[in-house]
Order: sequence, then structure tokens, then C-alpha cells
Amino acid sequence: MHLQAFSPFPSSAGNVIFFVRHHLYKWKSHIRIDVDGKFVGGQFSPKKLRRGRRCFSRSIGGASISCSNSMGKDLYVPSNEKITNARLIYAVAPAMGHNQESHPESNFRVPAIVSALGKMELTPKIRGSEIIELQNFKPASVDDIASVHARAYVSGLEKAMDQASQEGIIFIDGSGPTYATSTVAASKNCLDPPVGFALIRPPGHHAIPKGPMGFCVFGNVAIAARYAQRVHGLKRVFIIDFDVHHGNGTNDAFYDDPDIFFLSTHQDGSYPGTGKVDEVGHGDGEGTTLNLPLPGGSGDIAMTTVFDEVIVPCAQRFKPDIILVSAGYDGHVLDPLASLQFTTGTYYTLASNIKQLAKDLCGGRCVFFLEGGYNLDSLSYSVADSFRAFLGERSLASEFDNPAILYDEPSTKVKQVIQRVKHTHSL
Repeated sequence: MHLQAFSPFPSSAGNVIFFVRHHLYKWKSHIRIDVDGKFVGGQFSPKKLRRGRRCFSRSIGGASISCSNSMGKDLYVPSNEKITNARLIYAVAPAMGHNQESHPESNFRVPAIVSALGKMELTPKIRGSEIIELQNFKPASVDDIASVHARAYVSGLEKAMDQASQEGIIFIDGSGPTYATSTVAASKNCLDPPVGFALIRPPGHHAIPKGPMGFCVFGNVAIAARYAQRVHGLKRVFIIDFDVHHGNGTNDAFYDDPDIFFLSTHQDGSYPGTGKVDEVGHGDGEGTTLNLPLPGGSGDIAMTTVFDEVIVPCAQRFKPDIILVSAGYDGHVLDPLASLQFTTGTYYTLASNIKQLAKDLCGGRCVFFLEGGYNLDSLSYSVADSFRAFLGERSLASEFDNPAILYDEPSTKVKQVIQRVKHTHSL
């Protein structure tokens, strides 16, 4: 694999974090992978995936990337008491070295969220034990990645990184943050376990098993699902993807798997053009893939109906051990890459309802993973309001949303596609 192999995907690598909630009332082995990079000559130059050691190179001509990938012991293990009291656990991986000027998937995305959380007093500094920010993580192994992605792709990526390093266009800084695993054990008596949120970039749900796609290089949620199954015995995984674009990579990874249910709502006709209603899975996995393409202009009413009439009955029938969420905020009416009419209030309701669904069906085990969202204001406000939903606090969406810019939703088209999905899946 050569560096130019990445050229069709102009922003297809960066930090990947995934952390999975395990066992009833327990958290363990939250995993983060780091793949920082910069663009050189219009092509992305990713770092070396190293095993068991930190690595160093140097910068030439101002083009550099930085990373750390230590395989040491867990460096941050909150006490049982902290986990018992917590209502939300989150981690931050902004991939600051991965940036292309003027690209919508910029390195400002996660810092904008973190800044909003600070201003809105939704951090451990203000909230104490209610909120935990995980700081240090054990990196995922190549085997973890290869549970979803082809080994030929992973090894090819390694070779490309080696070549870039040898040519002096990569700088790997061992003094940076260690993206590692933290083992977090919650009290067995915890009756209301915390929700997890991985504030990461770039997104992952377009990455297909054989390679990168869209803005994505590794399938964050898909790898997390396999890890939950393999390491923690959480066999049945329910994945909800409410990004405005179809999560084709996640769709493909589990298309024939009866133990992972992938449900995607997305704008009809948007990139990458997949996710039709009749894409329902194959072989043993037939019926465990559900795609619901919403017509442009769909908004809060449409999504509330979809949740009540499609998502809830699907999850109830599937009986998951854990719920994972590809949380894309690019369906917001202010987002530049699509034309749905979700609002900050829509995302608050989604977060609140999914949290309750997890509590009802799988002991509260639920982890959100940031996907899209490219208007920094709507992204940061919507994530912050999701945090409020996890904490059981009232929404402040009315302070940001402007109802005057909304127009009538295409209710007839929405009803038709919902009815078609319900018929296809016998709901």
C-alpha cells in the first residue's frame, strides 16, 4: 500500500478511540487507538502502528504528526466509589495533528465541544463525581483492529507509515498523551451505571473492512462491538447510528452476523448512497440490519416517530447485552453537509431516550461515539445538551435553537418510509 492510496479520502485518518462498557454494572478495558497525521502534497501521511513501545521520528519541512502508543499497565483506574457515583464517563481524542485547511472534518471539532462543556459547567471540575473524564488508555492491538478490518489493510497501512517515517515526513512524539486502555470496575450494587461518550475524531462508520472511506480510517463502533463480544462476553450488540450519512462500513462489517443488530437512520440520497430499506442483512444475519433513509427536511417529529415505532420495538425484540451509538450531529439544521432539520432539542431527546432504552433492556450499558457534525456551534451545543440528558437535567436547547428557520417536515414521505420499514421487518 502506498500513501497515494489514501488520496480518494482526503480526511480519512486520525485519532480513533473506542471504549466499551462490559458485564452487568461493570466497566472494563476502554480502548483507544491513535492515528494522527497531516497532509503533505495533498496526501495523508499517517503514523506507524507500533506495538509495545513508544516511537520517535523527526519533522522535515514543517510537515509532521505526533503520537504515543504505549502498551503499559493501566494508568488511570477510577475507584469503585467514583464509578458508583458517576452518571457520565467521557474521553477526549481531538487528533490535533490531523488537519487539512478548510476541510469540514477539522481539528477544531473536538476542542469546540470541550470548550462548550467547560463554559456550560459540564466537567468533573465543576460536577465532581457525577462526571469522570478518562485520561489514559491502553492502545488497541492490531488483533483488535483486525477483528473488523482485513489484516492486509492494517499491514499495508503499517508499511505506508514506515515509508513516510523513513522519508522524514512523520514526527512521532512520545511525550504526547498516551492513548491507552483503562480498566474501570463499577460497584456490583450500582443500580444506575454511567453512560459513556467517546469524543473523538475523525469519524469511523464509513471505514469498510478492506480500507478507509469518507473521513474514516478505522470503524470505531465496529471494533468496539467485536471487543465487547470477544473480551467481555456481551454477545448481543445493538448499534444505533443517527449520523446524517449512512454508516456503510458498520453495515458491511456485520451484514451476515445475527448477534449484532445495526440500525441506521440517515438522509436519503446522501453520501455514500447506500442504506436502502431493502438492505436487511444476509444469511444468518438477515433481519439484523435495518436502514431507514429519511427524506430531506425531516426533523424532530420524524425522529421521535422513528424512535417510538422502529428503534424501540427492534431493540426490545433483539434483547441486547449492550447498546453502542454512532452519534453523528450532522443532521442538525445548521450543518453544512446535509439538509435534515434536527435541532439541539432533537439530540437531547435522542440521548435521553437511548439512555432509558439501555436501562430498560441491558442494565444501562450504553456508549456513544462521536461521528459527524461540522457546524462547530450546533455540534458543541448539541453534544453538551446530550450530556445534560445523560445527567437527567433539563434541556437548554431553547437558548440555541431558532424555530424561525425551520419549515414543515415532509410528513407524508416520512410516514411512507416508516411504514415500509415496519412492513419489511415485521414491526
